[in-house]
Amino acid sequence: MNDGMLHKLREVSVEARIGELRKSSDKKVIEEWSRSGVKFSARSGKLEQVYYAAVKKLLDCIVPTGGEEPILHEGGIYLGCWLESTGTINAELLSRFIPSVSERTFESFAKNQREDGLIPYKVTEQGPSYRQIQLVTPLARSVWNHYKLNQPDKSFLQTMYDAMSSYDVWIAANRNTRGSGCVEAFSTFDTGHDLSPRFWHVPDTPHLGDASQFNPDSPILPFLAPDLTANMYCQRLYLARIAEELGHSGDEWLAKAKESLSSLFRHCFDQEDHFFYDLDRNDEWVRVQSDVLLRVMACEVGEREFFDVMLKRYLLNTSKFFAKYPFTSLAMDDPRFDPFSSYNSWGGPSNFLSLIRTPHAFEHHGRHVELTWIIYPILASFAKATRFSQAISPWTGDEGFTETYSPSILCLIDYVERLCGILPTPAGELWFTGLLPYDMDHGEELAGETGYSRIVDGVTFELVNTRLRCEIYKDGERCMSFPSGIRILTARDGSLKGIVGMSTRLVSGVVNYGDKELNFQIKGNEQQYYENHSFVKGTDIGIINPAYR
Repeated sequence: MNDGMLHKLREVSVEARIGELRKSSDKKVIEEWSRSGVKFSARSGKLEQVYYAAVKKLLDCIVPTGGEEPILHEGGIYLGCWLESTGTINAELLSRFIPSVSERTFESFAKNQREDGLIPYKVTEQGPSYRQIQLVTPLARSVWNHYKLNQPDKSFLQTMYDAMSSYDVWIAANRNTRGSGCVEAFSTFDTGHDLSPRFWHVPDTPHLGDASQFNPDSPILPFLAPDLTANMYCQRLYLARIAEELGHSGDEWLAKAKESLSSLFRHCFDQEDHFFYDLDRNDEWVRVQSDVLLRVMACEVGEREFFDVMLKRYLLNTSKFFAKYPFTSLAMDDPRFDPFSSYNSWGGPSNFLSLIRTPHAFEHHGRHVELTWIIYPILASFAKATRFSQAISPWTGDEGFTETYSPSILCLIDYVERLCGILPTPAGELWFTGLLPYDMDHGEELAGETGYSRIVDGVTFELVNTRLRCEIYKDGERCMSFPSGIRILTARDGSLKGIVGMSTRLVSGVVNYGDKELNFQIKGNEQQYYENHSFVKGTDIGIINPAYR
């Protein structure tokens, strides 16, 4: 049925698309990408061209640092590796494609840990820097997901566990001066929230460049910070998992995580607004509605019902964060909202660091359909991009400040895989998603039909998507076909485990699996499991529709 698209996919040479390499370390990196088997092709439009431009630019962000072997850099004007982003969520995404670079990136922070336990907030060619903490995505979660996905030697896990355990002690000793159990922010850069109204009248850096001090003359510092506290909560949850994997009890970490969660809700959560705010030294909430919310949600805080309220009131609300190109870094109905993306700002524009943190928050609660409403416009904005910027205009989708920025590069690569590719998960599944990029802007076609391939445990899988039907190939032979609008879940060997509804519409039809014809009907976000040669109903949580006020 899709022989033309399949042939086009198989003809793709990633090396040829990238062209001449710029530095000696690029050769090993691109060889590792090739071993992943990841290729993307499109029938028409600009997305395929932009995709391979992104892969080429990614190489510019993988740089030898403090030795001969390369690690991931932030890119653009940011010459080095930042813990809040490059050393966590960026490396976590890269782990699906070039795991050796991710592993070295994680280890660079452990290697440069200070004797008192403080982990550097960045590592550059000039060495590590300890001026602030700069935490967002929990390091332990990124390390764990890399470990589960790639199964490196346990010595890696032990090294990272030891470093993170010592860091936990440093944070507890130095960032809990008010005895609240929350993690305190001493400066703007502690959370990477440059120019956010959240930190107006707060110094950008800790007092005297010392991460353990805040300005003693400040009328408002220190803040009890919800995103930093949520980070510590989630960090401790995953430290418990790592401890158990290493043969220890995780009970102490779970108890500490519970304490962090309790402190978060006791001090930083406004029941009436259903929002998380900083609490200043005067016990006044800093009532700035920012992407702190998304950060807290990405740290697995709250059950699904709690997250659903956040979706309806804030994240999918076009008066708040759900701009034409979501998510804004400040609520749009805040009078301090500044949409301009031409400079490094968290005061309004849609930042790619928010966008790559988004999938975990949504997928953790089974909100797969709602996530596509973010992916569609962002891929449309990429299709017209000429560089990979830090942020985009929430109104037009045009690129903003800086270029060759690894979070935006990885956002494109990640979003393509989630929407129409083959995604391996830390839980040992493969996700084959039968959707296509949608022509959101002026009807300009992005991709048409698509093809995607990936090698898993030595087996080559290929996925071809059309508007009506999709096909999966295993080592060159068709093994499954299904209607568009659903996601196929398999084990790593390609054996069928279930399906997920990926559209607001009711999708029905037949999944051809080997010699079996499996009839189904599935709603958006519904999950069905494959048992005894048929699909049986699992979770069915419905859909949270967008809001406007």
